[in-house]
Amino acid sequence: MPQVPAATRALEVLRLLSAAPGPMTAQGIARALAVPRSSTYHLLDAMRASGFVVNVEGRWGLGVAAFEVGAAYARHDPLVRLATPMLRGLLRSLGRHPAVAYLAVLHGAETLYVAKHETGRLGVVTEVGVRLPAALTASGRAMLAAMPLSQARAMMATPTAFVDRTGRGPRDWGALRAMLERDATQGWSEEDGYITEGFASLAVPVRNHVHLPVAALGVTFASDTTGARQRESLVRVLRGGAHTLSQRLGERAA
Repeated sequence: MPQVPAATRALEVLRLLSAAPGPMTAQGIARALAVPRSSTYHLLDAMRASGFVVNVEGRWGLGVAAFEVGAAYARHDPLVRLATPMLRGLLRSLGRHPAVAYLAVLHGAETLYVAKHETGRLGVVTEVGVRLPAALTASGRAMLAAMPLSQARAMMATPTAFVDRTGRGPRDWGALRAMLERDATQGWSEEDGYITEGFASLAVPVRNHVHLPVAALGVTFASDTTGARQRESLVRVLRGGAHTLSQRLGERAA
């Protein structure tokens, strides 16, 4: 079988950047892969044109296309199947109140719902296949907060990334960045009335074997049905479920 050096090098770049703690210089990539610097620049330019890498302030990181490939993997049956029992468990934590528990992935600057379980009729749009602005959803922000800020900024660099649905939520990168930094520190995200007035959501990221976010586990409920203590309990359940999914995803990818 004939070798395809360029394709092999491109895959090596993707693997290197996915394992790196943050964006890398072209010189660092060339040194790590033992490739001439001039060849590295040509390769990176070609990968940037296809959206697989992005250059931010002189450093290279994964682009939207790379994350879309990861999201496509996350949508495959194994992860959805593993998440289903956890979605039911989340709803049990809410007791008798109507709610929706879901698994979501990023699709560019949008949150895409890939699995859900609900009790009662909540009256919010979280059907499988629905897309919502990632900057406004708890699940979208949970995933963005779990990646390097330069990568999150690249994901949100589209003209339609910031929209207004209810008059709440971040309107630009500066406002979103402050929220992502807070969410990254606490390990979970929350929105209340950003998507639909009167409804709130909590979400935590699900990570792969190199600690990058591939999905988010979340729950949506009426804002007036849960107090601070119950939301804290929900966050603990979410984090436990996401940790289990992340471990299983890591075992599959090993």
